[in-house]
Amino acid sequence: MEDNIISEEEAAQYDRQIRLWGLDAQKRLRGSRVLLVGLRGLGAEVAKNLILAGVKGLTLLDHEQVTEESRRAQFLIPVDADGQNQAQASLERAQLLNPMVEVKADTDAVESKPDDFFFQFDAVCLTRCSKDLMVRVDQLCASRNIKVFCGDVYGYHGYMFSDLGQEHHYVEEKPKVVKGSNEANDGPEAKKPKVDPNETTMVKKTISFSSLKEALEVDWTNEKAKSSLKRTPTDYFLLQVLLKFRTDKGRDPQPDSFAEDSQLLLQIRDDVLETMGLSSELLPNTFVSYCFSEMAPVCAVVGGVLGQEIVKALSQRDAPHRNFFFFDGLKGSGVVDYFGSK
Repeated sequence: MEDNIISEEEAAQYDRQIRLWGLDAQKRLRGSRVLLVGLRGLGAEVAKNLILAGVKGLTLLDHEQVTEESRRAQFLIPVDADGQNQAQASLERAQLLNPMVEVKADTDAVESKPDDFFFQFDAVCLTRCSKDLMVRVDQLCASRNIKVFCGDVYGYHGYMFSDLGQEHHYVEEKPKVVKGSNEANDGPEAKKPKVDPNETTMVKKTISFSSLKEALEVDWTNEKAKSSLKRTPTDYFLLQVLLKFRTDKGRDPQPDSFAEDSQLLLQIRDDVLETMGLSSELLPNTFVSYCFSEMAPVCAVVGGVLGQEIVKALSQRDAPHRNFFFFDGLKGSGVVDYFGSK
């Protein structure tokens, strides 16, 4: 039980957070171990947010080497680290953010990890991973009630996905409802319940999530899905195209092969939407101009939301985003939408 007691040093370090979301939530957070896959721009933002929030341990997993391109949006990697492993190069600055968090670097490829590797964590966050790998890890973790998050940034666009399982329990702070007075001279309005903005109460809630596989395999031929098409963010279809590009090429679209990759993206767009039974007009040709490379400001926004959602899930405090968040840097706005089984 000693491990569950917050030390004076921790209480001072996390004072603002404890005031914000309470001691119980902070205790849950500092008892949680997280795996973060992919240490490019988005991964660095998520790492920073989780380390500052005060998780127990964070494992940074990345097998790729640092290049000039990969560190452009990555503030944890020193400028002279080209050629080093990305996780290893990020470790020193990451650890300095908060000495109370155990930060480790793992230089293996995530694809090489056995199933039971993932079971040591309370949450797994996947960035820069193939669709097949994300689906595999999501299915594995669902069997052990491990929270799964995915995210990526493509140029001006970014997304995050969360699967918190069939039953995710959390508490939400709500304004307290005060019963109306029964005094005769107060009139009928006085008997109505009133919300007191100065008093709050904690409400326990449960919510269920869809798997990533179901979320990405919506049947757009049925009437219910068709009727919601106009309200569906185009970024959902953009994500499908970019994940297919990653599967086919083993990489993301690169600025130095812009002309070739642009043509391939348009071809994949046509194929993906045709397979779904949808018109390619859903995703206008101009999308190819805005989905190359990682942009630091987009990483900051998506990484902020992704980090916040992991903290909320682990601390079981506040309503989570269910289950996609899409950010469009051209519009400067984001949207939360749900895909999959209800």
